[in-house]
Amino acid sequence: MTAMLLPWLKFAVCVVMIGVAGPALTRYSDAIARLTGLSRTWVGLVLLAAATSLPELSTGISAVTVADAPNIAVGDALGSCLFNLAMLVLLDVLSRDEPMYRRIDQGHVLTAAFGVILIGAAGAFLLLSRDGLDFRILDVNAYTVLIVAIYFVAMRAAFVHDRRTRPLPAIAAGGNAISLRGAALRYAIAASVIGIAGTWMPFVGQELATTMGWKTTFVGTLMVAGATSLPELAVTVSAFRLGAVDMAIGNLLGSNLFDILVIALDDLAYTRGSLLHAASPAHAITAFAAVIMSGIFIVAMLYKPETRLRGTIGWVSLSLLVVYVFSTYAVYLLGH
Repeated sequence: MTAMLLPWLKFAVCVVMIGVAGPALTRYSDAIARLTGLSRTWVGLVLLAAATSLPELSTGISAVTVADAPNIAVGDALGSCLFNLAMLVLLDVLSRDEPMYRRIDQGHVLTAAFGVILIGAAGAFLLLSRDGLDFRILDVNAYTVLIVAIYFVAMRAAFVHDRRTRPLPAIAAGGNAISLRGAALRYAIAASVIGIAGTWMPFVGQELATTMGWKTTFVGTLMVAGATSLPELAVTVSAFRLGAVDMAIGNLLGSNLFDILVIALDDLAYTRGSLLHAASPAHAITAFAAVIMSGIFIVAMLYKPETRLRGTIGWVSLSLLVVYVFSTYAVYLLGH
């Protein structure tokens, strides 16, 4: 009995560490935005999204370098994309006054569209790698180079769009409770806590898979991805309750872009060949489910539906939930 409970206890410790450090990252990211004059939208999309995705990065690197668990690494990154999009359902439920999609800035369509491109490309590259269609550029997988290139194009496009549509805020004057140096230091401490928990997470995931008799593909896609997405959950809900709806949505969509970049970084750290070739093809189900969910979000952004079932949830959220549950179950059945 003790042997079965110990992995769950370790998993809970990782969850608590990530859950506590996540909101701290939000506070100090916002402080850095105020003290530097950077746009909050830009900070949410890049700095905050990257910070809340640190668990995926540290989990992936340790999974491919020490734990030799490529399925945990790929499943965590793609599963986190799925989990982030599923959070839209929670936000829709919390939006009682009016439908959430009528409150969101239209500019998020751009980020969501790049999410479709990046996540879809990752799913396609995964299947192509299984057929041995790997191409190398200076001993680096060509797919990795393409993912990195698309990510930076997306960040550049988001920056240019933000500059076109919003004036740059003024740098905060004196009287702040914290200095820029202090905010950066506390930001780094919170990020380090998340990094430590994320490094530990793949080992705990493999131990859980062994103890419970579960498949590592399923553990990486559902449990590890859910745990490493806790910062996004904490940040998104707190921002939403403060009325910063666009920051909440920007964090989720930006995290999806960064999570695909994590796959490329994991591949660079994987010394046993191509990471996508070593991973289960079942992960393509997760990738294409995330593409479908991103497409549903884009449709909702353009159509802005008002109908809600029993005044709590709209048909968009119901569709997102169905895709999430079905894809997770499919990965459980087909993964290894």
